[in-house]
Amino acid sequence: MMPVSMVGRVGELAELDRAWSAVAAVRRSSPAVAVLTGAAGVGKSLLVAAAVDAFAPRPALILSGAARVHGPAPYDWLAAVLTGRDTSRLGLPSDALAWLAQQPTAPRERYAPGTLLRLAVRTVQLLVGAGPAVLVVDDLHALDPASVNLVGELATVTDLPALLVVASRPPTDAVAPDLTRRALARLSGVRGAVRQHLGPLRPAEVAEVLTQVYAGSNPSGRLVTSLWRCTGGNPYALTELLAAHASEGPEALLRRLPGPRQPTAPRAPAAAADPVVDVPLDPELTAREVEVLGCLVAGMSNKQVAKALGISVRTVTVHVSNLLRKTGSVSRTEVALWAVRHRLPVPAPVD
Repeated sequence: MMPVSMVGRVGELAELDRAWSAVAAVRRSSPAVAVLTGAAGVGKSLLVAAAVDAFAPRPALILSGAARVHGPAPYDWLAAVLTGRDTSRLGLPSDALAWLAQQPTAPRERYAPGTLLRLAVRTVQLLVGAGPAVLVVDDLHALDPASVNLVGELATVTDLPALLVVASRPPTDAVAPDLTRRALARLSGVRGAVRQHLGPLRPAEVAEVLTQVYAGSNPSGRLVTSLWRCTGGNPYALTELLAAHASEGPEALLRRLPGPRQPTAPRAPAAAADPVVDVPLDPELTAREVEVLGCLVAGMSNKQVAKALGISVRTVTVHVSNLLRKTGSVSRTEVALWAVRHRLPVPAPVD
């Protein structure tokens, strides 16, 4: 499938570019802050990557980090930043740096939490130096409490010439919901902070994606509406569906889209503005099936699901088969779309 540009995000890209231009021009000593929030699959990480890649002048340094795949550990963000970097010239205690970097040979003795936080902030300051730099915090919601506290401190510290870009799902999806909620409020409250909330694509933007994927075609209103309803305007769900049928034309795709189905039991009618087609009443899923479904929505393979949930690949295969049967789906993509259409509150895996 042809690469799809950042449809519907032009304004957000321009705003991030202006924030970086101000940092690079003024060479301010305190950081500028940009906060991006939105549900899973709306393209937060893609937007940040596209913005940073287009920044001019180029940042002198880009420090980026995220949580570990299998579960958060203290200072995950900084550990990711320090991976592969020579820290011997920073002039900081080597045992503290080893612990912050999550090195397996780090001493068991730990610094007091406040001292360690100050050392973590100082580590970032020394790495940035004269800057200007970009600090990217991907998926704040998935980070450990120590990392969340560090990000909050970095937003207000002096002697840090950088643009701090933070992306997060809502606090309800977070490892530490209350702490994440407070951190987002603190970041958004920084003077001049850029605040962006990414929502689903509108039908006109879905049509624009289609014109890029099917070059030279004029997608019908019926196809646009069906795709919008099937995916809820979620960019990830949309691109996954299009990728799964990349070799087919738009009208062939329309025939494959899940159509209206008869509910197995009476259900309340959807609100007029609810872009959801008629679908079966939610089947009863086990707790583990719901966890596996959350992984499928995140686009994980069976092997990745097994690692994330600590179960065997064979067990994952059984759960996926049960999900396909219970939801009446014929593919992994369709069962993920089923979850999106139902707005099922599946737990998001740490990614």
